[in-house]
Amino acid sequence: MLADLHTHSTASDGALHPGELIGRAIERGVTHLAITDHDTVAAYGPDLPHGRVHLIPGIELSTVWRKIGVHIVGLNIDLDSPELAEGVRQQQNARRRRAETIAKRLMKTGIDDPLPAVTALAGSSTIGRPHFAQHLVDIGHVRDLRQAYKKYLGDGKTGDVRQHWASLPEVVGWIRAAGGVAVLAHPTHYGQTMTKLRELLTDFHDAGGRAIEVVSGRQDVATTRRLAGLAMEFDLLASCGSDFHRPAGHGVDLGCFAPLPPECRPVWDDWV
Repeated sequence: MLADLHTHSTASDGALHPGELIGRAIERGVTHLAITDHDTVAAYGPDLPHGRVHLIPGIELSTVWRKIGVHIVGLNIDLDSPELAEGVRQQQNARRRRAETIAKRLMKTGIDDPLPAVTALAGSSTIGRPHFAQHLVDIGHVRDLRQAYKKYLGDGKTGDVRQHWASLPEVVGWIRAAGGVAVLAHPTHYGQTMTKLRELLTDFHDAGGRAIEVVSGRQDVATTRRLAGLAMEFDLLASCGSDFHRPAGHGVDLGCFAPLPPECRPVWDDWV
């Protein structure tokens, strides 16, 4: 069994269409796949081919904890849940307001209104910072995507807008109402000390969160051990995923990450 429980398609900021993503997962030997697009379940259309992989319905929801942007993955969710549908509607509205705010902030730096071009780039997918980054590259304002984030869109920069997201308890509540498992995504990406991370995990657990990504993409053994220890300390299940966005991107390919430590209880124990 090889489970990749954090991936993205063109329904949000990934490069592969959902069917292509599934095909690549099969090629890479993935047996259990969750497509966890940002604030949408649009990847799970009626004609989505399953092939030889077991699909686990998922989503990645944006929230804010103490003014810090945090992502919560929902796994094994009911795609027809009315509570989740309402949550997605709220998040999509927040994304539109956020895109407008990012555009206004970038315009104050001397960039012509980027919103029309960014909207065209996103097409039917949800607008995110990657679309703004690509636009900045396209107009020659930055060298590459990395520079776009470093100068304009990364944490603490002009285009880093967080205030529109729902609260952590709300987001976890939508996932639980949909019968899913709420997972704290890539816990080391938030730049927190171990003390602050424990405080985040305390609030996450109290809100009904049930799992943590012990393995997220490419990380060192020491980090995995620390996260495995936190999972046991807070009585949380352990999840894993590549956080795949595109082939030959800065991250890792589908299924290309270390296995969960044996002392962890895998998130899929309840439903695989």
